[in-house]
Amino acid sequence: MRKLVAICQMTLDGVMQAPGGPEEDPTGGFELGGWSVNYWDDAMLEMVGEAFGKEFELVLGRRTYEIFAAHWPYDEGPIADGINAARKHVASRTLSELEWENSVLLEGDVSKAIATLKAEDGPELQTQGSIDLLQTLLADGLVDEFRVFVFPVVVGPGKRLFGDSVEPAGLELVESKTSGTGVFMGTYRVTGPIEPGSFAFEEPTEREVERREKLSG
Repeated sequence: MRKLVAICQMTLDGVMQAPGGPEEDPTGGFELGGWSVNYWDDAMLEMVGEAFGKEFELVLGRRTYEIFAAHWPYDEGPIADGINAARKHVASRTLSELEWENSVLLEGDVSKAIATLKAEDGPELQTQGSIDLLQTLLADGLVDEFRVFVFPVVVGPGKRLFGDSVEPAGLELVESKTSGTGVFMGTYRVTGPIEPGSFAFEEPTEREVERREKLSG
């Protein structure tokens, strides 16, 4: 059994849309594409390069696959080498063939296909970008770990990491760093169901009883 890791660049208000440039994904009238670019420093690039030096496979949605396929085969360096060499599993209802080397289409129901991939032996599975696909994976509880890069910007409306359909889960912070530009890099592992608690008095005050009655009314 191998794990599925969601690698996410996002703003402080949770937007993942178009971190690398305005041309990446302007859908919905999004005008702030490229919000991450000026925050990358050598420490971040070194860490990402080390991560891509290990064996992994990618799970990509159609839009992110097309962005990557138009860029990484023409780039050089450890990040490009890692992504180009990785096997890429692509979810798409419109593509019939994939020209980028080591790319295969996921067949049938995407969640079942990815659950099957997870059950196989092999290297770690990673999603990058692929916001629409990620919503499906989150709703079906298929993500085991989040590696998030939280950039110190707020952009307002845009496509967010966690939508309304996310499957509730508790998380454990297993590693964290902060770049010189203020980017928080955290790794969170899914631990299981949320265990709610309460700071309320065991015996509520009269005012609290009144407040609850108003809410229930």
